[in-house]
Amino acid sequence: MSTSQDGKRSTAKKPGPGRRARHSLSRESILAAAETIAVRDGLDGLTFQALGKELAAHPTSIYRHFRDKDELVLELIDSLRSRSYGDQLQATDSWREDMRVLARHIHDHYLRYPQFALQMAARTTRRPAEFRNVEFALDALIRAGLPPEEATSTMRVFGNVIRALSSMESGLHALDAETRRGDALAWEVEYRSLSPEAYPRIASMSDHLTSIGDPHVFDQAVEMLLDAVETRVAALSARTP
Repeated sequence: MSTSQDGKRSTAKKPGPGRRARHSLSRESILAAAETIAVRDGLDGLTFQALGKELAAHPTSIYRHFRDKDELVLELIDSLRSRSYGDQLQATDSWREDMRVLARHIHDHYLRYPQFALQMAARTTRRPAEFRNVEFALDALIRAGLPPEEATSTMRVFGNVIRALSSMESGLHALDAETRRGDALAWEVEYRSLSPEAYPRIASMSDHLTSIGDPHVFDQAVEMLLDAVETRVAALSARTP
């Protein structure tokens, strides 16, 4: 309890030593601290206790801004996505190039934040950055010539494949260096030493085998998906009398 200049006593409590004032937190400062903790310690290490320590605030003060950890994680995922490429999704006169750019942004974002890969792949954030992604993809697929019902299902297939591939690569990047090196060597050494009698196809094509992290694999997957869209549009057009 303290005394004001007019001699009256104030009941407002001062923050403890090294602790910030109760109302000085904001959603932005909490999200910034959450990113720091999650990148450093993983999502399992992202707790309100850890946030309180990082922010020099009482953990309960975070509940004034976020209902629980799940709401915080969804908000963090969406804000990171927005920051990575939110202002870079601009429609062009080529639906195919637009989908290619979207896929590349998602892929690069996953590799930038491998700690969030599984959550990003599996969760629906229901927030602005996600809404913009869906709107952008649907618009491109409609311009490709797909009817609305097929555009929506194709958008789902495209997104699921892109996120799955990106998540796999992110998982690889999250491994320790020795494990990554061992997996990479398997394709270069062990596969090439297999018996031609037992594995004739592998033996004859071992020089062309690629690892999970080979960038050409992702690019080829994207082009295969886009080719499939064009094939589907052509098939639908052929049915139209």
